[in-house]
Amino acid sequence: MTTSDVHESSSSPLADRFRTYLPVVIDIETGGFNSATDAVLEISAVILNMDKDEKLVIDQTFFSRVIPFEGSNIEDSALKFTGIDPYHPLRVARPEKVVFQNMFKLVRDAMKSNGCKRAILVGHNSHFDHGFLNAASQRNLLKRNPFHPFSSFDTASLSGLAYGQTVLARACDVAKIEFDDNQAHSAKYDAEKTAELFCRIVNKWKDLGGWPLQNADKS
Repeated sequence: MTTSDVHESSSSPLADRFRTYLPVVIDIETGGFNSATDAVLEISAVILNMDKDEKLVIDQTFFSRVIPFEGSNIEDSALKFTGIDPYHPLRVARPEKVVFQNMFKLVRDAMKSNGCKRAILVGHNSHFDHGFLNAASQRNLLKRNPFHPFSSFDTASLSGLAYGQTVLARACDVAKIEFDDNQAHSAKYDAEKTAELFCRIVNKWKDLGGWPLQNADKS
């Protein structure tokens, strides 16, 4: 028996399902498209788990409004698109470093309880959110970023495969997930809808017999 034949042991079905990665759905609303210069305005993280039937489900949601970092750029077009007013006097927001520290701790705690070695970002067009998450982590000198530095699961690609749609609202419609356009572009709402979509796709694959993998070669 070679080392490649040895199955990695883990302490939970969730860890087994994603090769000891904990899937965490991230949505970040920003002041533009440049992760190096543009502000993070809102962030939400949805931590997933498995129920007794080993179906993927939403476990808990983290959400915070974020105070733009000093010297950050905010495009008017981005504010019009998201509807966020970062200067509203009643807006309850926290410093970027504090927000990411708190979110990372929540993710690390979930990793530990599920026997996972690392988190993997799930996002709709995940490269966008991943870029802003990594930039904020580096900007604030956060040394315990639990997320894989470059790998992610992109629900735009997955829903294109599963439902023939790449836009979040349209993919949710085909997947029969309720979607309210008036609530879209809130980090919490978009993250939770992305999480529902990801769970629906993963669970559908299981129902179709695609998981657990069946090894045809018994030798």
